[in-house]
Amino acid sequence: MISAIRSAYIWCASLALVLCWVPLLRIILLFERDPRRIRTSRWLRRLGRIATRINPWRVHVHGLENFDPAKVYVLVSNHQSLADIPILCYLRIDAKWLAKTELFKVPLFGPMLKMSGDIPVDRNDMGKAARALLECGKVLRDGVSVVFFPEGTRSLDGQVLPFNDGPFRLAIREQKEILPVVIEGSGNALPKDTWIFSEALDVHLKVLPPVSPNGYTTKQTADLREHVRGLIVDELNRLRGVS
Repeated sequence: MISAIRSAYIWCASLALVLCWVPLLRIILLFERDPRRIRTSRWLRRLGRIATRINPWRVHVHGLENFDPAKVYVLVSNHQSLADIPILCYLRIDAKWLAKTELFKVPLFGPMLKMSGDIPVDRNDMGKAARALLECGKVLRDGVSVVFFPEGTRSLDGQVLPFNDGPFRLAIREQKEILPVVIEGSGNALPKDTWIFSEALDVHLKVLPPVSPNGYTTKQTADLREHVRGLIVDELNRLRGVS
C-alpha cells in the first residue's frame, strides 16, 4: 500500500512537471534562433534531471572526465527501464535522441520530443529506419551528438541484449567517436510492465572512454559493435561485482 501511494504521488508530480514544461518548451522554441534547437533540447533534458529528483533514486555519475561536452559523439547506452531516459539527462551534452515512434505518440511527452528535434525511428520498417539513420548523420555533421539505445528495447533481466548495427555503421561512415555509457540499477527503479516505483536505491551512470572508428570499414561494423558491447558488459559486471 505504501509503495502504491508513493508511486501515485510520483506519477502525479511528474505529470504536473510535464504540464508546466510543455508550454515552457513552446515559448523557448518560439524564440529559438538556432535551427538545431539546442536551447530547446537543453531545457527538455533539464526536465529529465528534475524528474529524477522527485523519485527515491540516488544517481551516481562517474567518468565525466572521459568525454568533452564540446565534441560530437555517437553515444550508446545499455537499457534497463524507462528510468534510463531521465537518468541519461545527467550527461550535459548537446544531443538528439533516436527514439521509437511510439514515444512520439505519447500525449504531452511526444510533442516535447518533436519540439526538441529528436528523431523517431520505426524499427519495423527498414526504409523508415534507414531514413532515420540518414537524419542522424545530418545531425552529427551539424555538430550535435546522437544518443542510441542499441539494444532496441529494455532488458527484462538486466543482461545486455544484442546490439543493432545502426549506430556503429553511422560512426564509421561519419567518422565520429563512439561514447559508451553504462547504466546500472535502473532496472529495479521502474521495472517493465509495472507502474510501481522502487524504494530508495542507487543508480550508477558511468561514462567510458570514447572508442574511435578509425581503421574500421562498414564491412567491419560487427567487429566495432561487439567491441563496444564488450566494454559495456565488462563495466556492468564490474559495477555488479561480478568477475
